[in-house]
Amino acid sequence: MTPARSPSPAAPPVLAVDGIVKRFGSVQALGGVTLDFPAGRVTALMGENGAGKSTLLRILTGDHTPDEGRVFVEGRAVTFDSPAAARAAGVRVIPQEPEIIPHVTVAENVWAGALPRRRGRFLDRRELVRRVTADLADLGFSDVLDPRLLGAQLTPAQRQLVEILRALTGDVPPRLIAFDEPTSSLSEHEVDALFGLIGRLRADGIAVVYVSHRMREIFRLADRIAVLRDGSPAGVVEAAETDERALVRLMVGRDLSTMFVRERRREGEQPGDVVLDVQDVTTDDVRGITLQVRAGEVVGLAGLVGAGRSELALALAGDRPIRRGTVAVDGVRLRGGRPREAIRAGLGLAPEERKAQALFLHRSIRDNTALVVLDRIRRFRFVRRGAERALAREYATRLRVRTPSVGHEVRTLSGGNQQKVVLARWLARKPKVLILDEPTRGIDVGAKAEIYQIVAGLAAEGVAVLVISSELPELLGLADRVVVMQGGRITGALDHADATEEAVLALAMADDLAPAPAGVPSVPSTPGAP
Repeated sequence: MTPARSPSPAAPPVLAVDGIVKRFGSVQALGGVTLDFPAGRVTALMGENGAGKSTLLRILTGDHTPDEGRVFVEGRAVTFDSPAAARAAGVRVIPQEPEIIPHVTVAENVWAGALPRRRGRFLDRRELVRRVTADLADLGFSDVLDPRLLGAQLTPAQRQLVEILRALTGDVPPRLIAFDEPTSSLSEHEVDALFGLIGRLRADGIAVVYVSHRMREIFRLADRIAVLRDGSPAGVVEAAETDERALVRLMVGRDLSTMFVRERRREGEQPGDVVLDVQDVTTDDVRGITLQVRAGEVVGLAGLVGAGRSELALALAGDRPIRRGTVAVDGVRLRGGRPREAIRAGLGLAPEERKAQALFLHRSIRDNTALVVLDRIRRFRFVRRGAERALAREYATRLRVRTPSVGHEVRTLSGGNQQKVVLARWLARKPKVLILDEPTRGIDVGAKAEIYQIVAGLAAEGVAVLVISSELPELLGLADRVVVMQGGRITGALDHADATEEAVLALAMADDLAPAPAGVPSVPSTPGAP
């Protein structure tokens, strides 16, 4: 991999766009976007879902052609009429969802389209593995990825690394690399390694574009921040000269400082009756889990990657067998491994991977919303389409799903609106218990505020809500109590008044056999338990 040369102070930006307009039918996705991306600097690209970030990236990769405006590479006007043209100009975009060929090796995935040959005919596997092994060593990822692994065997973090290797290989060295939500599936250790790599790219004079909704990452990494709002530039600021509140105002046009405000119980006021009762549940992934969630209560489930939170959620929803212990919803005991039984009892789950686990992307909003209430809108064996449409419209309106019609396919929606469709499905079912696993992953701050309002509204209606989130400020803002897991077990619980980031992390990183730190209560996680 040949690094780009560091630019002279007077050099033009690596890439610039001037007056870019892009329309899809009657919808204008970009309206006169003018931005530049200097060499050797990290430019964060921010904005709400639907602000135009993805459309702009697709123009930079040659997947879309702008209707108006020009693109410049190092001061020279260019036309990217295909991805190959963009790559030949040194422009690379690493997508949020890596495109991996499952049945070939990592090395073949990295060099797909430019595989080394012997005698012009035969694949030179030894040379291929040598190249990728050297690249991994150069990047410091030798212990993370084996070039001989098949694509189907890779973890999400390894898939992301394959895309990074692709971006850095080839005859034309990269001039600009854009990362689209790269840390959504990475552990803290992997995030640190990625940021180290981005620092090296910056030092080599490569322009880096970093798309993320995570404010902490932005301020840790970016030199400058460009904000899009409704398809138009809202401003470009130096990262060192702004703060989170100012960025939110640029993105959404208003202050969201009250996004977590919800009416809580007064001191001494008793919570509602126990609705979700989990006693000594053990599965292949979790051990001896005991917790309760009451009507109108929001309980946060915290823990580091691998703590077992998502696995517990799947077990409670009937997607994983329970080896020992009991789960009851409003007094009705559930048998593990029976999702339909959990749904009938009033338990709903919005899983972590909404696209893979919750949504039929090529089906309509109407179909996805009505999925768990078909028994209520059938007449004999036939679904009443009028009732199905009315139901979908009611909840799309209530949750402010931004779509021209409930007949549109879910894949056309932004991440925030897709998540609202998942929530609409369960609201239509009127659950007694709702488990939300990473409900705001990959969505913008405006959509997050709307999700928080939905959670508060559910609690006000008496629904017992269990929220799993890796964002501690989110959990601390939403939850009445925070239950912490580590190594498949509960290590402690904190009331809202006692829950701080430091206290939660102390429990999340506690050894299974170690006592809780001073001032931090250990299990049990049920209020009032001895």
